Amino acid sequence: MMLGYLLGRAGIEVVVLEKHADFFRDFRGDTVHPSTLQVMDELGLIDGFLKLPHQRLQKMDGLFGGTPVRIADLSRLHTKYPFIAFMPQWDFLNFLREAGRRFASLEVMMNTEAVDLIRRGETIAGVRAKTPDGIVDIEADLTIACDGRHSTVRERAGLAVEEIGAPMDVLWFRAGRKADETENVFARVEPGKMMITFDRGDYWQCAYVIAKGQHEAVKARGLQALLDDVVRMAPILKAGIADVKSFDDVKLLTVAINRLARWTRPGLLCIGDAAHAMSPVGGVGVNLAVQDAVATANLLADKLQHGCPSEDELDAVRRRREFPVKMTQRMQRVVQNNIISGALYGGDRPLKVPLIVRLITALPWLQGIPARLIGLGVRPEHVQSKAAARS
Repeated sequence: MMLGYLLGRAGIEVVVLEKHADFFRDFRGDTVHPSTLQVMDELGLIDGFLKLPHQRLQKMDGLFGGTPVRIADLSRLHTKYPFIAFMPQWDFLNFLREAGRRFASLEVMMNTEAVDLIRRGETIAGVRAKTPDGIVDIEADLTIACDGRHSTVRERAGLAVEEIGAPMDVLWFRAGRKADETENVFARVEPGKMMITFDRGDYWQCAYVIAKGQHEAVKARGLQALLDDVVRMAPILKAGIADVKSFDDVKLLTVAINRLARWTRPGLLCIGDAAHAMSPVGGVGVNLAVQDAVATANLLADKLQHGCPSEDELDAVRRRREFPVKMTQRMQRVVQNNIISGALYGGDRPLKVPLIVRLITALPWLQGIPARLIGLGVRPEHVQSKAAARS
């Protein structure tokens, strides 16, 4: 949707396909980081965007084996918007769609699912899509796969995925929140257990981290055993946990870290999760995808005025974005292997706060380093694609 907006703004004829009738999908990534807020500012959209309901987070505090720690302090960032905005992703997507209506060259087709590729020899020439009225062919000079970590377009193109691995999966659920309930603890780590909680205004959004492949074992213990563990870790959830009535209210996120070695075919480009699935560590996935979209528009918008860029020109997006992706995934693996795995697989031994976390907690000036890596990322992108003249 971001790339569609950017290309429509540049006067490129672009069609965005969304397979559902709306954008309402629960437990999508809802963290809008300073890098994305800066992009919205550069597009002149920030004032309207920040009028949408959202919560703000600057200081990321946690409990590690009962010891208070501070993971990051975004107020130390030298940026215009030094906070993470928590906003339902459907609100973000709807906002972009509405803002894009002023571009005659941008069309958003809902209820339209890409199911196959159109080929002319070795060149991808568009997609075959399923609609409520049947199958349609949508021809395009350039097809861009933004269809996520289980990308149909990527699979049909035969692009091989390199799996990097993750030691955990995540159970997502909501617990009710009373107006007078406040707590600034973001992460809780105990022997064999880990949980993240986000204050979402009228509810707590919770991520309960489990060892990879243990979902069925958790279900076998029963819902009450899970909820008892949750309340022991986060007593503030005691009243609101009644909102979780069955395992239907607990969604499994199968965590994956992977990436493509090759992001392109002639006439085709993959970006976002279709090119590189990220761990939920740091909540950076959505923001990295936005950065991909900005880089794609910066590099290709002018060239698209004259048809499809060559595959080498398309590959400039990978060459621009691969280093940030690899560095971010490397940092996620460091956290997974040195903190999360130690908690989940360490048995009942008392947890010791890792030295690096102790240092960050003790030396406030260090708290700006993880804040930058989380909030701005590696090599943040800025909007350089030009807006087309409008009559």
